[in-house]
Amino acid sequence: MLVDLSDVLSSYGKVETMSVPLEMTSFQSGMGDFPITQASPLTLVFTNIGEGRAKLKGDAKLVFQARCDRCLRQAPLPMELSFEEEVSVPGGAEDEVFACLDGERLDVEMLAYDEILMNWPMKILCREDCKGVCPVCGKDLNEGDCGCDRFVPDPRLAAIQEIFNANKEV
Repeated sequence: MLVDLSDVLSSYGKVETMSVPLEMTSFQSGMGDFPITQASPLTLVFTNIGEGRAKLKGDAKLVFQARCDRCLRQAPLPMELSFEEEVSVPGGAEDEVFACLDGERLDVEMLAYDEILMNWPMKILCREDCKGVCPVCGKDLNEGDCGCDRFVPDPRLAAIQEIFNANKEV
């Protein structure tokens, strides 16, 4: 959705508040496709701070459906977006490029996508104490122990282990 900013950008000191519903139904990136299960409208406040320049403040609350990185269960991923940017028309006094601005129109979907990408967590967990899955049998360790031997010897000590194994009495 494109929002026209010509009024705000042309009147010094003008403040305009908008509530824009997000049209995107999922967040797609190289990490995968994550459906949006809940989304509040994006609240945007524009304040003119000079000729052809405005300060943009925004916030929204979203919930994505994702998989836990440890146990692979479906888990909701809540995210609160809160951002503050300075935008200016191309060719103005400051030629800083704001990718979401096309002339005097703001692409709200691109802005939301960029903010989601910047706030995306490094690791998604269903809960903080998630134990993950057994690397041997694949059982979900949150449901209980599987009894597999998960001991992994230190590879730096493999040569010493071979000496002990060679001298072991049968």
